Amino acid sequence: MQRNAAAPQPAPDADGLRRRVRDLLDAHDPATTPREEFLRARFDAGLAWVHFPEGLGGLGAPRSLQRVVDTELEAAGAPDNDPRRIGIGLGMAAPTILRYGTEEQKKRFLRPLWTGEEVWCQLFSEPGAGSDLAALATRAVREDGTGDWVVDGQKVWTSSAHVARWAILIARTDPDQPKHRGITYFLCDMTDPGVEVRPLRQITGEAEFNEVFLTGVRIPDSHRLGEIGDGWKVAQTTLNNERVAIGGGRVPREGGMIGKAAATWRERPELRTHDLHQRLLGLWVEAEAARLAAIRLGQQLATGQPGPEGVAMKLGFARLAQEISGLEVELLADEGLTYQDWTMVRPQHVDFTGRDAGYRYLRAKGNSIEGGTSEVLLNIVAERVLGLPGEPRTDKDVPWKELAR
Repeated sequence: MQRNAAAPQPAPDADGLRRRVRDLLDAHDPATTPREEFLRARFDAGLAWVHFPEGLGGLGAPRSLQRVVDTELEAAGAPDNDPRRIGIGLGMAAPTILRYGTEEQKKRFLRPLWTGEEVWCQLFSEPGAGSDLAALATRAVREDGTGDWVVDGQKVWTSSAHVARWAILIARTDPDQPKHRGITYFLCDMTDPGVEVRPLRQITGEAEFNEVFLTGVRIPDSHRLGEIGDGWKVAQTTLNNERVAIGGGRVPREGGMIGKAAATWRERPELRTHDLHQRLLGLWVEAEAARLAAIRLGQQLATGQPGPEGVAMKLGFARLAQEISGLEVELLADEGLTYQDWTMVRPQHVDFTGRDAGYRYLRAKGNSIEGGTSEVLLNIVAERVLGLPGEPRTDKDVPWKELAR
C-alpha cells in the first residue's frame, strides 16, 4: 500500500525520541554550539516540550516521555533553558497561549518563551482588588480607528517585571458588566511607552516583586488572547497552572524546606529535644506525602487543563513551608534569629530555600499570599473540589461600576 505523505504521523515512542535526540546532538554538538542556538534547534526538533503540537516545540507525544529527552540531553552535557528564571512563562503564559492563542500568536511567542530569550511576568494582582482579583480596576479602552487598546491602571506583587519582555495582563473592558464579566486578556509588551516598573522591598530585604504602573499603554488587538469580555475564563487557565506550578513542583526526596531542617537536625545533635524530634518526624511524613502527590498532580499539565485539585497542593505547600521553616528557627534557637543581611537584592527567580534559616522563615510568610491567598483558595477547595454550597455573593449580578470601592 502506498503511504499518504500528507497523513499525520504517529507520535514517537521512547526509542523514537532517543533517535531524535541523537540526531539533534549530531547536528548541534553541545560542546561547540552556542547555548541559545542549541535551545532553538531543540525547540525546532520538537524536543522542548514533547507533548506540545508539532511546529510548536513538541511532537504530540505523551508528557511522561519528556523525561526520556531530558535524561538523554543532560547526559550529553546539553544546556537547559533555566526553568527557574522563566517559570512564569513556562508554567502560566505558555499553557494559556497554547489553549487560547491564535496560530500567529503561538508561532510568535512560544519559541522565545521556551528558550528564555523572552522572560514573562503576570500583570493580574492590583492594590485595590486584593484577593478579590475579579474586582480589578485597570481599564483597557478600545480606540476608534486603529482598534488598539489603551490601558491605564496599576498592578502589584509582580514577580520578574524588572526583567520581563512580555506580560500576561487582564484589564476591565466593560465596566457595565458584573465584575467577573467585562474583563479581557492581553499580551503586553513591557518595553512599550507608559510601562513603569518599581521595586517592592520585602520583609527579607529582597525586591523580587514589583509595582507596575500602566499609563496610556497601547496594545494592538492582535495581542488580545481570547474573546473580548472572556478574560476571566482565560485567566482561570493561567491561575490553575500557576497553583500547580507553585504547589506541584517536583523536588527530590527530602528536598526543599524539609531537607534543610533535616540536615540541621543531623548536623547539630546538641540542639535536639524530644518535642522537636516528634514535630520533625511528623513534618517529614507530610512533606513526603506532598512530594508524591505533586508528582501525580503534575501529570494534569499534560492536557493543559489542570484541575482545581492543584489549589489543595498550593495550600499544603504554603502551610508546610511555614511550619518547617518555623521549626528550623526553633531548633537553632538564638542562632536562628541571626538573619542580618538586609541588602537590597533584585533576584530573577524565587529562592524559597536560599540563604539561611532566618531568610527561609521570613520568605515563607509570602507563600500563603502569592499565587492566591490561602483564604481564597480554601473557598475554591470547598466549592469546586468538595462541592459545598458557595458563599452568598451579593455582587454577582451587579455592574462593576456600581460596586463600592
